[in-house]
Amino acid sequence: MGSLSPTHWLIIAVLVLVLFGAKRLPDAARGLGRSLRIFKSEMSEMQSDGTPKPEQPAKAPTQELPPAQPSTPAPAPNPETHKA
Repeated sequence: MGSLSPTHWLIIAVLVLVLFGAKRLPDAARGLGRSLRIFKSEMSEMQSDGTPKPEQPAKAPTQELPPAQPSTPAPAPNPETHKA
């Protein structure tokens, strides 16, 4: 008595189709999917609130590049020399 047979599932599907109509079923399924996604994200957020986040594994040392030389800014143009 614990599980439903394929015939039972077919009857349930036909009843849902008759009650809601073929036009509203995709919207209902989309809304259900959004609700489940929100519920899942909230549950995972609740579980992660009390536990620290795992640290990222340390990367292997790479070849160090020499420090970049600071570039000197170009001198500002003198407005008196560029008169038209």
